[in-house]
Amino acid sequence: MNRLLSCEFNIDNACVELKYADGSMVSIDCTAVENEVADNMYQRSELDWLIYNDPAAYADLILNGDTETYLKTVTEYKPLD
Repeated sequence: MNRLLSCEFNIDNACVELKYADGSMVSIDCTAVENEVADNMYQRSELDWLIYNDPAAYADLILNGDTETYLKTVTEYKPLD
């Protein structure tokens, strides 16, 4: 696979964008991903944290990982009192 040059969150279009050495680009629509895999606000919060703090890990999770298992593993449910 081509070498990854950059991976960053573009707040203007709510996409994580990956740019490769050969000039190709992959854009992940974060809103569409959240609508598809996140069942509640806690799971959305976990995905948002990844988007803003580690977009490369987010892209790897979406493109290569098991998103549903990841969310079940890391999400803490804190009921509002």
